[in-house]
Amino acid sequence: MAEAALNDPFHDSRREDDAGAAFVLESKGEWWHAGFHLTTAIVGPTILTLPYAFRGLGWGLGFLCLTAMGVVTFYSYYLMSLVLDHCEKAGRRHIRFRELAADVLGSGWMFYFVIFIQTAINTGISIGAILLAGECLQIMYSNLSPNGSLKLYQFIAMVTLVMIVLSQFPSFHSLRHINLGSLLLSFGYTFLVVGACINAGTSENAPPKDYSLESSDLSRVFSAFTSISIIAAIFGNGILPEIQATLAPPATGKMAKGLIMCYTVIFLTFYSAAVSGYWVFGNKSNSNILKSLMPDEGPALAPVWLLGLAIIFVLLQLLAIGLVYSQVAYEIMERKSADINQAVFSKRNLIPRIILRSLYVIFCGFFAAMLPFFGDISAVVGAIGFIPLDFVLPMLLYNMSYKPTKSSPAYWINNSIIIVFTCVGFLGAFSSIRKLVLDAKEFKLFSDNVVD
Repeated sequence: MAEAALNDPFHDSRREDDAGAAFVLESKGEWWHAGFHLTTAIVGPTILTLPYAFRGLGWGLGFLCLTAMGVVTFYSYYLMSLVLDHCEKAGRRHIRFRELAADVLGSGWMFYFVIFIQTAINTGISIGAILLAGECLQIMYSNLSPNGSLKLYQFIAMVTLVMIVLSQFPSFHSLRHINLGSLLLSFGYTFLVVGACINAGTSENAPPKDYSLESSDLSRVFSAFTSISIIAAIFGNGILPEIQATLAPPATGKMAKGLIMCYTVIFLTFYSAAVSGYWVFGNKSNSNILKSLMPDEGPALAPVWLLGLAIIFVLLQLLAIGLVYSQVAYEIMERKSADINQAVFSKRNLIPRIILRSLYVIFCGFFAAMLPFFGDISAVVGAIGFIPLDFVLPMLLYNMSYKPTKSSPAYWINNSIIIVFTCVGFLGAFSSIRKLVLDAKEFKLFSDNVVD
């Protein structure tokens, strides 16, 4: 099977003329650089939607799903690192998800399946990052100038312009210092928001705490699977092999260290944000907890300076997240558009890079302005994209690479995860798309508010 994949004309094993690999996915990093990249890819302002996800599950199921997703995703990514190590030891170092899947599974259609899903994920997250950044700017503006005339799409345009400039960083590896800053920022705004929630929950203006779920059984089921999809999207990271690509060879064992760093940050930030936000706002939690802390009517529920600082931290990290999730698109572009025989900043390579990356960012910014359904987009992306790539393929690739016996725990654990999350993915996709359609009927294009 592996031999057939290597002979496939669409397989990425020959890289002598591969500018995408040489320029965008250059391999110079250490394990802690991979940890920075992983943390930026997973620990982002989407954690501010965790109270919103809890409102569809309640306390018990919320904790259970958050913990289960954490355990399963760590296990999944660890298996992926083992598969990548296994292939590298066999002389086949893979730096792209699509080439890994095509090699291990020996299937030409798997190459196209992975690249389609991965592109959809990365584009969806890029759109979401621009949208959330625009919303953060709008929140600050509306508090500084309550009667101002600027609309959400105008703030999205501002963010898009900044992203166009930042998109010119030539390689994934060149983002390592930005992503270290991103890791620190995630701690900064998480603990600021936790402090704000504690202040709000204990103040005289504390909102009434109601943790009840939807009244009808059917609505509760749909809400629960939508929430599960959101949590899957928050934990999701569909570009793991591309992150390993930034590691200087040999990469064996380094990705596991990066994962431990990343999940330490996850433990400290995810639970604190989910618990504090849901404790205060219950079933009234907004898809962006910052908007709950700064309601349209009435005073802010925490010191304005604290919330303003948190929003600035969120804004800065969103720029890093947008850069990370754009790397696969840039790699695909430069694999065909760049000339590996000329310098990365040569006129021949610089001009196409500026044009293509700018057009991609403009495309993402346009859709962010046109369809401001952040919570819904997260749910759809989680169900359709992250669940198959993060909860199904890694287990399948491990089973194909290591071939555990049917009597081994790994065989049964992996197959159980595949079956359970395939079912969850179908149900989550149906419920999240249903909610997106319902919201799309109620709100206009280029709305001035992000839809919950």
